[in-house]
Amino acid sequence: MSEATNMKEVTNKTIIVLVGTTHPGNIGAAARAMKTMSQDKLYLVNPKIFPAEEATARASGADDILTDAKIFSSLKEAIADCDLVIGTSARTRNIPWPLVSPRKCADIISDNKYSSVAIIFGRENSGLSNDELVLCNLALKIPANAVYSSLNLAAAVQIICYEIYLSGIDHDSLESLASGAPLADQKTMALFYQHLEEVMISIGFHNTENPRLLMHRMRRLFNRAQLEENECNILRGILSKIQSKIKFD
Repeated sequence: MSEATNMKEVTNKTIIVLVGTTHPGNIGAAARAMKTMSQDKLYLVNPKIFPAEEATARASGADDILTDAKIFSSLKEAIADCDLVIGTSARTRNIPWPLVSPRKCADIISDNKYSSVAIIFGRENSGLSNDELVLCNLALKIPANAVYSSLNLAAAVQIICYEIYLSGIDHDSLESLASGAPLADQKTMALFYQHLEEVMISIGFHNTENPRLLMHRMRRLFNRAQLEENECNILRGILSKIQSKIKFD
């Protein structure tokens, strides 16, 4: 399965459900958080104010998610067609509930046995009620500072959507996604190290009589950097310029 296909499947099955949201700005901010992580299914259960200009303003371009958002009068109605329901919870409950982290939640959602997964977020000031949490298969808790663990609704949505997004990415290809430029091969690097050593000797920085593992350390430094071919060429250009200055001074 390609990365794009896997991401599409994970996105299509995930629904973000906001219950009893009191501030319309938080709905817009949550929509923005969703869109940056390729999530587009938003369900609203009894929002206090929606639609609202403030929601649109805070969405910052994620208006389509707000336009397509579905509104329900009860949580039961919103999750009726879902085969897995995960409720977020920051409070300790009298009755322990099966608890997962955001990363574990993402792993579960990636499982092919689930076709529709709802992630439920409660009210800004009180979260989900016990009766609402009972409707969930699992509870999700975001690890945070025990002294100050309060998270804005949109921030919580962002964290969880981020983990879901990562679950659909080939992590080995993240480096190539960031650049795509070819790395310098071993032959190119060998010529660079030879060039570097010549210049360091010529400027008196490298004493071949007492090398003190200098070239070993330089190799370790640049090997760790994993130079792109173009970066290696730039460095060799600098070395050539130094040699030219030495020659004519």
